Amino acid sequence: MNKTTGILVLGDQLSWQHPALISADPADAVVILAEVVEEATYVRHNRHKIALLFSAMRHFAVALRERGFQVEYYAFEEALPTLLAACERAQAQVGFNRLVVCEPGEYRLREQMQTWSAALEREVEILEDTRFLSSIEDFSQWAEGRKQLRMEYFYREMRKRYALLMEGDQPEGGKWNYDAENRSGWRGQCEIPERPTPPQDAMTREVIKAVNAAFPDNPGDLSTFRWAVTAEDAADELSWFCTHALPYFGTYQDALTESSPWLFHGLISMYLNCGLLEPLAVCERVEAAYRKGDCSLAAAEGFIRQVLGWREYVRGLYWHHMPDYKTHNTLNATTPLPDWFWTGETDMQCLSRALTQSLDLGYAHHIQRLMVIGNFALLAGLDVTAVCEWYLAVYVDAYEWVELPNTPGMALFADGGIMASKPYAASGKYIQKQGDHCKACCYDPKKVTGDGACPYNSLYWHFIDRHRELLSANPRMGLILGGWRKRTDDNRAAVVSWADTNLLRLASL
Repeated sequence: MNKTTGILVLGDQLSWQHPALISADPADAVVILAEVVEEATYVRHNRHKIALLFSAMRHFAVALRERGFQVEYYAFEEALPTLLAACERAQAQVGFNRLVVCEPGEYRLREQMQTWSAALEREVEILEDTRFLSSIEDFSQWAEGRKQLRMEYFYREMRKRYALLMEGDQPEGGKWNYDAENRSGWRGQCEIPERPTPPQDAMTREVIKAVNAAFPDNPGDLSTFRWAVTAEDAADELSWFCTHALPYFGTYQDALTESSPWLFHGLISMYLNCGLLEPLAVCERVEAAYRKGDCSLAAAEGFIRQVLGWREYVRGLYWHHMPDYKTHNTLNATTPLPDWFWTGETDMQCLSRALTQSLDLGYAHHIQRLMVIGNFALLAGLDVTAVCEWYLAVYVDAYEWVELPNTPGMALFADGGIMASKPYAASGKYIQKQGDHCKACCYDPKKVTGDGACPYNSLYWHFIDRHRELLSANPRMGLILGGWRKRTDDNRAAVVSWADTNLLRLASL
C-alpha cells in the first residue's frame, strides 16, 4: 500500500523530537532506516561507533513499529551503497509521494541531498534540525558583524535564552564561568566510582558479532562494549552520572590518570550526538542536581557549558564556515601521521595511553583529545587532513560537525584563530601537572634535550620558534615569545636541534 510520505531517519537522529516524526501520521508514513556502506566506511570508523549506531537504529525501529509506523529497515548485510539507494529501494517496495528528511550533520551529505529530488522524481523536503538549541540561522545572526567568534560570549547568550543557572538576568553566583576551579589533577584524593555497564540484549549481541565480522581491520575492542542503545538506557546513564560522578566532575574534569579511562566524566556525548538524549533536558537535569545541593555550582556550570555552550557553538561555527573551513592549514602542517597513531605503540606514556584507550574504547575525555593527542599533533606539525580523519574515525561521538571545528580549530590552530584565541600548545610540564602518566614513562618531563628528555618539551619550543613570526601578532603569546628570545643563541640552537632529531625519528618515539 502506497504511503504519502517517506521519512528518512539517519543514524544520528534517533529521537522522538525528530522534526519529521513529531507531526507524522503513522497511518500515512513509511520510515526508512538504513545501515549503508558509504556511511559506515567513508572513514575507518571505530567498531564501537558502528555497533552503537547499528544497535540503536535497530532498537529505534522496534520502538517505531510499536507506535504504529511502517518501517523499512535495511541492514548492512544488504550492501546498499548509499542513503539515496535505500530511499530508492523503499520507493520501489512501498512507494511514497514525497520524502522528508532532517538536515544532516555533515556538509557532504547535505550536498548529496540537494540532488535527491531529481533522482527520486519526488519532492524532497529538508527540515531544520530543531533538536539543537541554536539553529544555523541563529548562529549566523549572532556572528554577523563580529570580528571574533568566541565561544564565551555565545555561551552567555545561550544561558540567558534558556534561563539556565541564572538569577534573573545575571549568572548564578555572580560569574559566568568557573573554569578556574575545574583544573585539578587527580591523584587519589577520592574514590573513582565503578560504573555499571548498560544491559546488552540479544539484538545488541548480534550486532556486535556482525560488526566484528564485517569490519575486522577497524579499531575498537568490542569485548569492552559498554554503551546504551536506547533512550531509556541512556537516561539511566545520565542519572547515574548525576548521582555518582557529577559532584567531582568539575574539580577533576581536566585530570589525567592511569587509574581510569572514565574518571568522573559524563559519557553522554555519544547519546546526545545520535539522538538518544536531548540537550536541554540534560542541562536541566544537571541544573536540578545543583539546585538540590547534589553538586557544586562549578561542577554544574562546567558541565552545562560543554553542552549548552561548546556543543552548540562548534556546530554553528561548522556551518558558518563550511565548505572552506575544511581546507584551512594556516601553519602548513604536512608531516605524515605516524603509524603508531593506529596502534598506540609509542614510548610516550601519556600519548600511548590516550591513543590505546581511544582506539580500543572509542572514547577519551577532552584533555586527552586536546592536550595530549592534539597537542602532540600540533607541536609535530602533523598533516591536518590526516589528523582530522583520525579523530573522525576513532571516537564514538565523532561527526564532522563537531570533529572539524575541534580538530583544526581548537587542537591544531589550522584555522588561524577563527575558533581559538591562541594555539593550545604545551610542554610536558602541563601533562605532568594534570596527571600521573609521567611516573611510568621512560621520558623525563624535566628534561628538554638529550636522551630521556620528554619529546613534548623540545617540540614545544621548536613550535614556538618556527612560528614565531605568526605568533608575534598574538598578544596572548607575547610572554612566551619574550622568554624564548631571552635565551642564549646556543641554548635555542640546542633545543631546536634536539627537536629536529625527534622529528626525524618520529616513527620510533
